[in-house]
Amino acid sequence: MIASLRGLILTKDLESVVLEVGGVGHEIHVTAATASRLPAPGAEALLHVIPSYAMYGGGETLYGFLSPSEKAMFQAFKDEIPGTGAKKALEFLDKASKSLPDFRRAVMDRDEKLLCGVFGFTKKTATKIVDALKGKLEDVRVPGEGRLAPAGPAMPSTGSWGQALHALEALGYKFGDARAALQALAEEHGGADVPTEQLVRQALKRL
Repeated sequence: MIASLRGLILTKDLESVVLEVGGVGHEIHVTAATASRLPAPGAEALLHVIPSYAMYGGGETLYGFLSPSEKAMFQAFKDEIPGTGAKKALEFLDKASKSLPDFRRAVMDRDEKLLCGVFGFTKKTATKIVDALKGKLEDVRVPGEGRLAPAGPAMPSTGSWGQALHALEALGYKFGDARAALQALAEEHGGADVPTEQLVRQALKRL
């Protein structure tokens, strides 16, 4: 089984990279966070790899990670969370990659507010994750210190806060990033009502 690949980056986008190893180009699926941290085409890169095989004789699909901890987290998502295939596990990892140490702590502490407010998971998905990964992340080594404080008051989903979230999405920002910025503001304002225009201006400073 392939465990890692080191080679020349031929092409990359936000979903995959083609890595040439020994004259053979391997298409490897990655998170957007991983793609943004990889060097430009023409440079060399090392990716830790997990192969996946489709049922009924399908071909091999490769998933790549920058570190063993990301690889282990992906494996936990795919193997432990019911109904989570490789593609969905990669989506979860992309959100968790904002800060793996904080994500791991949030799961172990059952801090669903942090998972929703900072990492962008829905309440239903956050509950599903903490239930499925209970006692499963203790042995997953994640280097580095956490950067995020436990979440304070949750961001209101209606009124000016909801309008600000829609406005930021309309400006092209990802839902998770926009929600994280607004969640930080909700903690500062104690969840109080704030004019939409003011929220958008303040959130843009964080994005």
